[in-house]
Amino acid sequence: MNLRYVLAIISIIYGTEAGMAQANPANSSFSFEGKYFAGNGDTNYLALLDSAYSLLEPNAEMENLSMLYKQDWDGFVEGPTWNAWWIQNSFGPTYTMLPFMDKAYQTFIYNSQDMWFKMQGNGVRKDNNGYVGPKGVLCDAATPDGVYYRQGDGKVDKHDWCFGFTTAGILLESELMLIRRDKKEIDHYLPMLEESADFVDSRRDTIKNMFLVGPAANLLAPSYAGTGKLLPDGSYGKAYLAEISVNYIAALNRLIELEKIMGRKDKIKLYSHRLDLVKKGLQSFTTPEGYFIRSIDPDGTKHGVFGAPKHGYFESTPNHDAMAFRVVDDRKAKKIYNIIKSIPKLRPYKLIIPNYPAYDDMYEYDGIFKNGIWVNGGEWTTCEARMQLGYYRVGAYQDAKAAFEKILHMAISFRMDNPLSDFGNRPYQPNLPINVVYDNWGVPGGFLRGLFEYIYSAEGLRLYPHIPPGITTLQQKFPIYFGRKKIYIAINGSGNISSVTVNGKPTKDFTKKSIFLPLDAKVGIIHVSIGLGGSPTKESVINEDQQDNLKPVISMDNDYWNIDMLRDVAHATSKTTVAVLNNIKKMSRFYSKLVENNLQETYEAKHAALILEVVKTIFERRKLKKQKKIELLPEKSQVAADNLYISTVNNLTSGLIQLLEKEKSSSNKEERKIYLIWKSI
Repeated sequence: MNLRYVLAIISIIYGTEAGMAQANPANSSFSFEGKYFAGNGDTNYLALLDSAYSLLEPNAEMENLSMLYKQDWDGFVEGPTWNAWWIQNSFGPTYTMLPFMDKAYQTFIYNSQDMWFKMQGNGVRKDNNGYVGPKGVLCDAATPDGVYYRQGDGKVDKHDWCFGFTTAGILLESELMLIRRDKKEIDHYLPMLEESADFVDSRRDTIKNMFLVGPAANLLAPSYAGTGKLLPDGSYGKAYLAEISVNYIAALNRLIELEKIMGRKDKIKLYSHRLDLVKKGLQSFTTPEGYFIRSIDPDGTKHGVFGAPKHGYFESTPNHDAMAFRVVDDRKAKKIYNIIKSIPKLRPYKLIIPNYPAYDDMYEYDGIFKNGIWVNGGEWTTCEARMQLGYYRVGAYQDAKAAFEKILHMAISFRMDNPLSDFGNRPYQPNLPINVVYDNWGVPGGFLRGLFEYIYSAEGLRLYPHIPPGITTLQQKFPIYFGRKKIYIAINGSGNISSVTVNGKPTKDFTKKSIFLPLDAKVGIIHVSIGLGGSPTKESVINEDQQDNLKPVISMDNDYWNIDMLRDVAHATSKTTVAVLNNIKKMSRFYSKLVENNLQETYEAKHAALILEVVKTIFERRKLKKQKKIELLPEKSQVAADNLYISTVNNLTSGLIQLLEKEKSSSNKEERKIYLIWKSI
């Protein structure tokens, strides 16, 4: 499937001529008007940005994020074959997508991540393998009924606790709290986040200020085996692991901002002191060329010095994460990128792999541990998500674009599998009719978040525009979320920032590289217009009334609501019950009533709107199939893909009804009111 075909698909979906614009993408005489982006200049890139956002929203042509809803915990799930919520796998996609998530998706993330903290180690609770997790440890993965405090694959008895996972979990939950801005939620989670931060810090060498951890304490576990040397007692020696330092710095940066919101000066002082110490320790992992090695043994042996006779691989994780989370400055980020660029086999199929060449310090090398299959040289798009942010920081837009195109092809063919075997070239589960795994959404998420980064703090939001030079104007038609605020962004020109207006008024809160938006108490809409390279600002053309995710759909046509009509009758394997179909139809009236009662911004309204949007998408997909404007998949895959749309509606509907029934006895007046509205329909 080539790019011309992909762009032709985009033109069908959005009614644009994007597919015809690629012949001269940098010619500013071409204009692009997509569903989610508008602009001038490189229409090829603009069309890809549009398609990236379309992977987050229900659409008739490709897999989308709503398909990963899990009714059991009213949240996201890793995938149909991965029935839990992993920290490592969600790290990249969640971080990159959070600014774009409305209350429905935010709540799904909130509920999924809450399982990690409900199951947090307390020195008493046993995990699924019988290990008692120390106080503060998070997990490899969790469900409402189970948890793993040690990475659950491989030689679990040899594994250390989940230090890498815990560090990433602190970062993700802190980022979510900084975006949601709910002090009650922050007050609830802060003690748990502090326990997790203390747990990680318990392994900090107070002289070297590096973290000494054993096998499978890394994120992409169990590829790391400490020193890799088997000790007489059957264990493996611990080593100082660079990625813990990198991500602990990023996590503390966000945790400190939460402490500022709550005015906890003692904790701000404590974590700021730790932050300074760990930054100093991180220098020990830096090579003269400017990249980070993987680890250092207590005897001084270094792992991950590229080209060395022993342990001479390049380790991607600490490097792309240092770029993504601004652990290094722009100059050092560029050095890291130049090293990555100089090693083509780190990206043999456009997507970053964790290491090249193969590891020589694992505890196992057979089966899925062979190079190129799984954690040893296999591709994980949770990592590519962070690499995308790194690309944008250093202006490597074509690298970001090439990686996203790879994922876009997979989305169109319903092959969003993870990990990717053969160094990133093949699905891990090719024998399934379709694949849908959460990790993959990190690439469209990173392709989008990289444009402005969105750094949330206690005081406000900082934007770092990274606009490809071929784009001369750009308008994001969707909002960025910051508490109860919605922020729309438009740019004009290219180069450094020269002028900024906020809601039409000039502001001086910017440098040539970034813009700061101070937080105020007012709820509302913010339009940010940015002039680059001396060009004047152009005010946003977005009308908030036209940008609601969904206007209520009231159709008298029963066929519109009959989602089963998407199925090919000859291949129908199941049928949605009349009761469920009636509930789906009721969702339209329910949403309308919520709007009438000024409750359209509630989670329940956003969830109902999502259901209706998927129903609308099914109707559109039916039309595309009938008009032969959609390329059908192989028979079994086509049946599975169509069934996925239908099951998504069923799951979302059942999940919302399940929630509404719980609200029947809620002490919250608004929740009770919403329940009564539902029962009145």
